[in-house]
Amino acid sequence: MAQSVYPDVTVPASPPLSKRIRKFFVRLLIFLCTVPPLLLALYIWVALSFSYSAGERVGYVQKFSRKGWVCKTWEGELAMVNMPGSLAQIFQFTVRDPEVAARLNSTLGKKVVLHYEQHRGLPTSCFGDTSYFITSVQDVGP
Repeated sequence: MAQSVYPDVTVPASPPLSKRIRKFFVRLLIFLCTVPPLLLALYIWVALSFSYSAGERVGYVQKFSRKGWVCKTWEGELAMVNMPGSLAQIFQFTVRDPEVAARLNSTLGKKVVLHYEQHRGLPTSCFGDTSYFITSVQDVGP
């Protein structure tokens, strides 16, 4: 214990510098291992919860497959023909819901209406190759 100016009061000695530095770096490591992953998870949750846009597209599904090395997602292309004889516009989309994917597989070759939500800013392609996520499928005929 260090001696104080006042004889009746004792001041505790501070821990050695090496212990304080070690304690600081342990706290810093714990902070860096917990806060950035939590912020990333919060960002992904917000990006998936709120849609940038929503709408419908009408056409014929010309390609639909399950893709990915680790994260398997359903990816497809919808050919939209505006006028007979004109070139088709291609709308690329992602399906995350297995029930919607099964419904879409059953309507291949038919004219369909795809209801979608656009989620922009997702950090990886693990959520899908596109930002357009199909929420429901409606069969409108041949």
